[in-house]
Amino acid sequence: MYQLPFEVPEISYEEALGIVHGALRFGICPLLETVVDMLAELGDPDLAFESLQVVGTNGKTSTSRYAAAILSGEGLRTALYTSPELVSYTERMEVGGCPVSEEAFAHGVSAARVAGERVNARRAAAGERPYDITEFDTLTVAAMVVFAEAGVDVAVLECGMGGRWDATSAVKSIRTVAVTGIGLDHMHVLGNTLEEIAGEKAAVIRHGRRCVLGVGTATPDSVEDVFLDRVRAEGVTPVLLRPERLEDAAGEMHPDVPREHVDLPRASYLVTKRPHRLGAPLELTVTTPRATYAELAALKPAYQAANVACAVALVEEHLGRVLDADALFTSVVQCPTPGRFQLLRPEPPVLIDACHNPQSVATFLTAVDAVVPSREERPVLLAAVLADKDVRGIVDLLAGAFPRVAVTQTSSPRALPAAELARIFREARAEVTETYPTVEAATSALCGESYVACGSITLAGELAAHFL
Repeated sequence: MYQLPFEVPEISYEEALGIVHGALRFGICPLLETVVDMLAELGDPDLAFESLQVVGTNGKTSTSRYAAAILSGEGLRTALYTSPELVSYTERMEVGGCPVSEEAFAHGVSAARVAGERVNARRAAAGERPYDITEFDTLTVAAMVVFAEAGVDVAVLECGMGGRWDATSAVKSIRTVAVTGIGLDHMHVLGNTLEEIAGEKAAVIRHGRRCVLGVGTATPDSVEDVFLDRVRAEGVTPVLLRPERLEDAAGEMHPDVPREHVDLPRASYLVTKRPHRLGAPLELTVTTPRATYAELAALKPAYQAANVACAVALVEEHLGRVLDADALFTSVVQCPTPGRFQLLRPEPPVLIDACHNPQSVATFLTAVDAVVPSREERPVLLAAVLADKDVRGIVDLLAGAFPRVAVTQTSSPRALPAAELARIFREARAEVTETYPTVEAATSALCGESYVACGSITLAGELAAHFL
């Protein structure tokens, strides 16, 4: 069992949050050495278990959750690292399907802080510039300590951004990776084209690792070529996940027809039943190079089929064997996906979705179309968007999908002001019925109405907290 190589002070959860929030001032620092050195200082807790890494613009949180659930169903003590949280920071670290305690979270953050202080003191003594230790650096190192001390067998790590420089890529125990898909997001860091962003995410494919390329990597050809060039360079044989019918990947793929690649292993999925109302089941069959898993079900919209199938292929590749079909069914049907087409209140219905870029909004709208085909019968849309996103791309898609729109802004310092968002919606010819200065004000005003809320992860989180 892993043990810390030095003592760390036990701090409260509130003190841990202070450390994490204090690290936000460093923003995003694309540097792996920070986490590499901190983990080494802690005696390599990341080597106490095996890891799977999931990267991609959209779908990676759900794919990570399904993968962790499937691994648990196979009898493994499993950890899950995701971001961001909806309500509590403890949600970012799960062991055995449950968020870690506030005490465990604080302990991990304390260990990360001390490790960072020791590393930076040594760098300063050597005349080197101390590292800027970011929020995500701190949380990633903390999670590795928490997971190692919990004695997990395997951890599923959701990449925070990109892949090449993401803190999770410093983990040395990664054996298997999946790329869900590519979209235009975080362009100020990752690049201005799909191909540039694909290159950043493809960097997680390394010699000796197994790899699954999800449906979102199949098109356009120029994006797929980035990944195929990378696997060839690294000597990796990927499993290509493709829909058996293109309509089953609506919103998940860029327009084009995927190439066949008969020389590469293939996994596929077929949606056999689509949910046409909230709470109705999605049913699908997943075929991998090793087996066919029929009649899988999830109480989710149809777009989750691609994520379920990616998780099945990923776990099967990691274990190198056929999965237990009965356990797989139970794992998939019981797996929660908070903030993803989630019904917060049944009557009058309140639905949230964490879609936050044009590609994920398009995917979300395919699910809306299936549940309520008529635009005029849909409830009011409550929207909030972060200013550093493709605001017009998001608005253009949402404006024509709902008969009425209300706008608000979250507490995030990156939130686009509600008045500005309202103006952009009106320019897109949406009927904006109300502008609310805060999410709290919006929920108070809409307390007796049905509404759908989307546009940012922070909006989904603030609403989820309100309905707890």
